Amino acid sequence: MITATKLNRSYGDTIAISDVNFQIKSGEIVGLLGHNGAGKTTIMKMLTGFLEPTSGEIDIDGLSMIDEPLEAQKRIGYLPENCPVWPDMSVVEYLEFNLGLRGVSRKESAELINSAINRTSLHGKATEKISTLSRGFRQRVGVAQALLHDPDILILDEPTNGLDPTQIRQMRALIKELAQSATVIISTHVLQEVQAVCERVLVMRSGQLRLDSTLEELQQEQWLRVRAENADLHALGELASVKNVIEQGTDGAIHELRIEAELVDAPEIAALLVSKGARLHSLTPITRDLETVFAEINEEIIND
Repeated sequence: MITATKLNRSYGDTIAISDVNFQIKSGEIVGLLGHNGAGKTTIMKMLTGFLEPTSGEIDIDGLSMIDEPLEAQKRIGYLPENCPVWPDMSVVEYLEFNLGLRGVSRKESAELINSAINRTSLHGKATEKISTLSRGFRQRVGVAQALLHDPDILILDEPTNGLDPTQIRQMRALIKELAQSATVIISTHVLQEVQAVCERVLVMRSGQLRLDSTLEELQQEQWLRVRAENADLHALGELASVKNVIEQGTDGAIHELRIEAELVDAPEIAALLVSKGARLHSLTPITRDLETVFAEINEEIIND
């Protein structure tokens, strides 16, 4: 279990993270999504203890990352952004080095290294220098060091950054496999990565958490797009079936609205608008997916 409570992080007068709260349960695969600069990496660094919050609390399986950082960090495997590795070391040497930093004996190291190499399919590259490996295999080395000590939590910052399409597919498959035995948090700005491997999404914008939802819940939400002249927005509030109305903008005399309501309520909504003097141009369902939600959070309009 990971709990973040009222997290804030500032750099002088610059606010990087503002009052962020969330809980992540054991076994979840969670995507931390947002544009570059939204605060994803700062959140990751605070969750792993690399960066202290200006204020707030982080709890890892009952341990405070503020008060008991070393004990909390033992439960975490971390792949930082851009996968920092030692290029002059071989894969095995690099993994041995990481286990040495963790105080693991040589006797225990052999078994852990074999397991990590097997899980990341690095068999043929184990004795090669990291400097000779492709970007995809370097990412695998980074993941191997993150899971070396068999952590309960894996935190991966932009794990597919810079990979080609084949390498991306391979990394997705690896993440799904790892998620069978650990809680996985993935930071990315690529919608497809979240949709491909995650069950739940946290969306950041300008340092604030703007959405916390499962992908299944997002798809169950239903909205309608209405284009009409002389639409009476207040009249829509008379309908119990209408949960929310958002005015998207105008195109000349035509107003575009987003209405949170089910498709079966469309005839009732259309009839009310017309009875109040509106000239209805169209009423269509909006496909509710991650792309739509992400666009709305970032104040964009996506035309079907």
